[in-house]
Amino acid sequence: MKALKNQSSRENWYDWKWQLKHAITSIEEVEKLLKTDFSKEFGEDFRDKLEKTVDIFPLSITPYYFSLIDQKDFINDPVFRQAFPDVRELDICTSDIEDPLGEDKDSPVEGLTHRYPDRVLFHVSNRCAMYCRHCTRKRKVGDTDYCPSLKDYESAIAYIEEHVEVRDVLLSGGDPFLLPDELIGSLLDRLANIKHVEVIRIGTRTPVVLPFRITEALVDILKKHKNLWINTHYNHPKELTKDSIRAIDKLVEAGIPMGNQSVLLSDINDCPQVMKALVRKLVANRIRPYYLYQCDLSEGLEHFRTSVGRGIEIMESLRGHTSGFAIPTYVIDAPGGGGKIPVMPNYLISWSTNKIILRNYEGVITTYTEPRAYGHRDCDLDCAACDLHMKTSLDDPYEATGIEQLLSDYTDVMTLTPEEIKA
Repeated sequence: MKALKNQSSRENWYDWKWQLKHAITSIEEVEKLLKTDFSKEFGEDFRDKLEKTVDIFPLSITPYYFSLIDQKDFINDPVFRQAFPDVRELDICTSDIEDPLGEDKDSPVEGLTHRYPDRVLFHVSNRCAMYCRHCTRKRKVGDTDYCPSLKDYESAIAYIEEHVEVRDVLLSGGDPFLLPDELIGSLLDRLANIKHVEVIRIGTRTPVVLPFRITEALVDILKKHKNLWINTHYNHPKELTKDSIRAIDKLVEAGIPMGNQSVLLSDINDCPQVMKALVRKLVANRIRPYYLYQCDLSEGLEHFRTSVGRGIEIMESLRGHTSGFAIPTYVIDAPGGGGKIPVMPNYLISWSTNKIILRNYEGVITTYTEPRAYGHRDCDLDCAACDLHMKTSLDDPYEATGIEQLLSDYTDVMTLTPEEIKA
């Protein structure tokens, strides 16, 4: 959008701090840039509701991301719809939940969510470069004035140090890359010095909405850590611009593996052709599609949610029509804190003692014969006596949970009973 770029010198435009300082935060600014008047276009009542929506969940769009909007058809533009408030956000449905993923109840110390046995979610920032309207953490995001210090993370770091089962730490927010370089470096150094932490992950949307944040200085800090992975959040192929790809190139060429987590959003990417174009463009730029999320039950997001059936249809359109490593796992993050549940088309039709019946993406039905010579491998968790060459450490006790308990040989659990029924 030329009007935006003309307001700054070329040097300023590529300065990520300038971008943040000049974020578009009011409806008036949007009207001016789009050369429109929402009151005249849609009525005073609509305009008033927009203001009420912004009062509840603030508006903030980087000039860069705003420049991607198609001014001639902004109402239907996927960038506009992700960034600009929708009056339907005021509609709170009976199924909506303030904390849909139960992150707060699974928080042993401030800033940390420990839901899965071997990994934790570390909330290191409440600030974002752009406020996505479909954000699942609307209750937390928006504190632009407060900048944490390493001391603010001490209780969370101490928890990770004390819990040797934690081998994977995901830094999230907000956006971790909105922290100063020095703080990011110090935080990564502290985590890297914890012996049992094998993997550090960072979730960021800056390559999408603020690609200029990926500076050489930041990359120099990140590339010191060989166990670092980065997941970003592209929802539409339009977001993979030259500037965005340039940012990704810096990270990939520094040896950092890249993944992508998309959210299935009504009237934005709920189309097989759009999703196919997105995943193909991602892998062409060395980003592995990781998850496709069903939109969460956060308050005011029902207009973004699609049917699960639509998601299944999209997954059907990908399998067999693009490379296997370009296909994300479609998941529902279970309301209340149940974690991510994969949802996929049924390719296993039936099975018997000796055969299983499968179908492929074209509908071809085939038979796979089970091996008759395969003997049942009993497992009693006596790893020292096992003849497999990869021995597990006896100092690392293993305990089956969930459905695994019912399938295993080493537990006598026959039934899983909900706590409410037990009581």
